[in-house]
Amino acid sequence: MTERLYLYDTTLRDGQQTHGVDFSAEDKVRIAHALDALGIDYVEGGWPGANPTDSEFFDAPPKLKNATFTAFGMTKRAGRSAANDEVLAAVANANTPAICLVGKTHDFHVTTALGIDLPANIENIILSIAHLRSLGREVLFDAEHFFDGFRSNPEYAIKCCLAAYEAGARWVVLCDTNGGALPEDIKSGVNGLISAGVPGDHIGIHTHNDTEHAVANSLAAVDAGARQIQGTLNGLGERCGNANLVALIPTLMLKEPYASRYDIGVTDISGLTRLSRMLDDILNRVPNASAAYVGASAFVHKAGLHASAILKDPITYEHIPPETVGNARLVPMSNQAGQSNLCARLAGAGIVVEKSDPRLNDILNRVKTREDNGYAYDSAQASFELLARDILGQLPDFFEVKRYRVTVERRKNKANKVVTLSEAVVAVKINGKKVLSVSDSLDELGKDSGPVNALAKALGKDLGPYQRFIDDMKLGDFKVRITNGGVDAVTRVLIDSEDSKGRRWSTVGVSANIVDASFQALLDAIRWKLIRDGAQDV
Repeated sequence: MTERLYLYDTTLRDGQQTHGVDFSAEDKVRIAHALDALGIDYVEGGWPGANPTDSEFFDAPPKLKNATFTAFGMTKRAGRSAANDEVLAAVANANTPAICLVGKTHDFHVTTALGIDLPANIENIILSIAHLRSLGREVLFDAEHFFDGFRSNPEYAIKCCLAAYEAGARWVVLCDTNGGALPEDIKSGVNGLISAGVPGDHIGIHTHNDTEHAVANSLAAVDAGARQIQGTLNGLGERCGNANLVALIPTLMLKEPYASRYDIGVTDISGLTRLSRMLDDILNRVPNASAAYVGASAFVHKAGLHASAILKDPITYEHIPPETVGNARLVPMSNQAGQSNLCARLAGAGIVVEKSDPRLNDILNRVKTREDNGYAYDSAQASFELLARDILGQLPDFFEVKRYRVTVERRKNKANKVVTLSEAVVAVKINGKKVLSVSDSLDELGKDSGPVNALAKALGKDLGPYQRFIDDMKLGDFKVRITNGGVDAVTRVLIDSEDSKGRRWSTVGVSANIVDASFQALLDAIRWKLIRDGAQDV
């Protein structure tokens, strides 16, 4: 018989405290609905009244079907009643079904940060929780700095948590606020609270990742008896982040002993990779390629020995099937590649070639030669696929670029500020017809986004019958590297592209001229998408 384990997401509050993260109210609504659809038990929306965005969000809250919508606040301040504390009132007035209150449990913070005595802090905890319970709300108590407090004064830390539980808190959540605890510290703290009288099914865990132990510490808390885990999507959070739910959820569902012992409410994780990348898209961030389960490199097999074994049975070098979390296996091509990598990569691209085909050696030799000249096919799988199709005679002739030109102008605007503006002209031939497209480098806000963006806009402006295939395509990332120094310098450009289907693909261009290298990568990006979307049938 399985036991219920609850998941609490704080992406919209603790995650919003990440350096450089600034959600809009619309972003918060979108993320909240995605979390609700995934099966998260609690979605914490933020701190009502703390800033204009949170106020706007709570004024028009998302209508969640599964998750309990939760507001965050703090226990009342000393010297006033719970009913007359305006900060506590703002949280209560958000009218959410649940409220999470943070309170001090480390004696040092009580006397130093709050400047009150230890009994007064416990009284604030009791009165705040009792007040919210009288309003009919489910209350969670975030025991701030619990593990530091448990280390320095365990009796007082436990007393604070017992007071919260006895005042009516549904959950007492033990917080590793500074992120310095290790798994044994976590187990000791959870065991101590259970021994003091708070049942494990009323204890939660909230960890930070300052020692890269946030996920391990969360699992350690569950092992010790805690039955709620707090975390964020992609591990967002202050400083080094919070426990990453994108890693925790598949671990709990797929790994023993957790998979057979616990029910977490989430039933389908086939869209987890897409959810992770959706958040990165909202934040205008490049996804972490090395992220567990969902990273672009999580199931990449570069070594020839690995690729050979993968062809025989994927479990030789994969701990789960990548499609379980919506990810994909990739056998990249590089100058270390052998026949096994090549056959696997071609098969994955839907290219059928007999093993005895001599053109396989031609492909390998071309890859090795071009990588000697600066190309990097292990990082640009879409460009490799196009190279292979070209050698095999399977590369459709969608269009021909006759010429292109980019000009960059530096001038003063009406405000007497120096600005730059790029303009690109691209001439292509499609079905015997010549098409000329012109575009500048200004983005939607009227800011200059550079010559490469001008080229991309011009190239994708009018491709006749192929236009509909690339309308949803956009540049995700742009990386430049100088592979040789001095007067013979060679520039390598890697471009990551993405579309509305959540696909990301990488292409490469190499030239002594950075614009020309960029244009090569752009052309490959468009051609790959046209092939994958069946444009050759137009």
